Amino acid sequence: MPVSALHHYTLRCTESELDALFEFYTKHMGLTNGPRPVIPFPGYWLYSQGQPIVHLAAFLDAPADSHTGPLDHISFRAHGLAQTRAYLSAKGIPYEEAPVPGWPLHQVFVRDPKGLKVELTFSLEEEAGHKS
Repeated sequence: MPVSALHHYTLRCTESELDALFEFYTKHMGLTNGPRPVIPFPGYWLYSQGQPIVHLAAFLDAPADSHTGPLDHISFRAHGLAQTRAYLSAKGIPYEEAPVPGWPLHQVFVRDPKGLKVELTFSLEEEAGHKS
């Protein structure tokens, strides 16, 4: 499962924290608000040079108090979806999958030894042999 780049990271927050996070990342970090799939909670996908690199996800009822703080997960751009499934299964590494509704992306989630959620993001267009 070759990983070629950091794809994005996701910050979880409450709905009341969303505006301040949005302002920080757009006004001070220079990211721009961009397209986001239909997801059943408020949030933003913030872009740099056409790539969504920070996802803000308002699905908490209270501020984050987990061992990873507000960091929900990191995502790597990955290649070889079928091979990745086979490898994870053969090694006994638990994983979950989630296609992105209406987008040509497929996600595979694993946990690192510290419990951090790691997303592997696959382009279904690339997987089908059509480089974008």
